[in-house]
Amino acid sequence: MGAPDPGGRRGQEGVSVNARAQGGSLDAGIELVHREARYLDERRWDEWLALFVEDCEYWMPAWKADGTPTTNPQAELSHIYYASRAGLEDRIVRIRSRKSAASTPMPRTAHILGSVLPAESSADRLKLDSTWVSHVFFPRSRESHAFFGRSEHELVLREGDWRIAKKKILLQNDYIPTMLDVYCV
Repeated sequence: MGAPDPGGRRGQEGVSVNARAQGGSLDAGIELVHREARYLDERRWDEWLALFVEDCEYWMPAWKADGTPTTNPQAELSHIYYASRAGLEDRIVRIRSRKSAASTPMPRTAHILGSVLPAESSADRLKLDSTWVSHVFFPRSRESHAFFGRSEHELVLREGDWRIAKKKILLQNDYIPTMLDVYCV
């Protein structure tokens, strides 16, 4: 016999994050944020992509000289910006193809989430703010780096499942040692 499984979730890796079945919208939304980090660490690219709606926005603004982040990804510099899931899918294709010099050999990551707190919610929308640290080991140079920051996830309910409609990443240490990719944050 194993340890008790009070949430009944043991063995459910890769299952959808269903708002009704998981005991409440907030809990399911928080679980989705944790799953996203795990999928990146485990390189479960298809499951990671499935967390996003087709018309999602994935954005990591750059910092201006005055210490404020850029506010318009169309007109100002961004570290990373994808206007839809198709952009994220293209990035994953390059990572998988091993034609991405930055991802060969593939860096190893460990995402650690701090607080994940609700910012806004309605029946079919949930906005969560979180803090995180991502430790990245670069095998080619045998160096490690810790990226850290805050993220804003805007989730939407689609057919009973939470999905990411917008993700904004505020990287706090943006002096990037070698490279930065979606799996680093």
